[in-house]
Amino acid sequence: MKFSSQLQSATLLKRYKRFLVDLRSNDGEEFTVHCANTGKMTGCAERGFKAYYSTSDNVKRKYPHSLELTQDNQGHLICVNTAMANKVAYEAIKHNCIEQLTEYQDISSEVKYGNENSRIDILLSGDGKPECYVEVKSVTLLHEGKGYFPDAETVRGQKHLRELIHIKHQGKRAVLLFIVMHNGIDSVQAAAHIDKKYAQLLAQAKSEGVEIYAYKAKVTPEEVKVIEQVSVLDT
Repeated sequence: MKFSSQLQSATLLKRYKRFLVDLRSNDGEEFTVHCANTGKMTGCAERGFKAYYSTSDNVKRKYPHSLELTQDNQGHLICVNTAMANKVAYEAIKHNCIEQLTEYQDISSEVKYGNENSRIDILLSGDGKPECYVEVKSVTLLHEGKGYFPDAETVRGQKHLRELIHIKHQGKRAVLLFIVMHNGIDSVQAAAHIDKKYAQLLAQAKSEGVEIYAYKAKVTPEEVKVIEQVSVLDT
């Protein structure tokens, strides 16, 4: 998924009020950008990190700039705009880059489903195949050399796992797809130390037939693109 416009770089100063980040440009100007990330962004938004931001041409926006990437002290680029994960996954599936999700003729997004007023990120369908419900999660938490999800307690994520289990019980395909958006992460596992309930539900989902995959995306200032499957480790 290529960025729609050229990203500009700056230095990250601080994140606050969840959706706001202060940056300092290369010429010393300080300004505020929007941050589309509801997580804690642990290890992704430290003071002094290099940041990359996009600029909208929508004159009605209060904050015309949006934080897209950061670069940690080890030089790893991280896509912190969580909305990109769905776009990257959609593009990868459409171009048959996710081995387990090929040969479907139709692909839709944000389709209502389930018992808990949910929307599935991606719905796949095709002649003679059971519908395939794909929930996408962005992985950016690097801890002791491993990638973890979630980076904060997620009631919403727990709900999605329950919905996937229900879909599987209906005889349809249910898939949890982790997209690794951090160049320093090469595996994924549930962050039981952060959200014990999520880790328990993930183990239950796996035992009841929900398919769980993780694919790594290469993050650059020009694009974020799936490159390879990585391991999902048991907790």
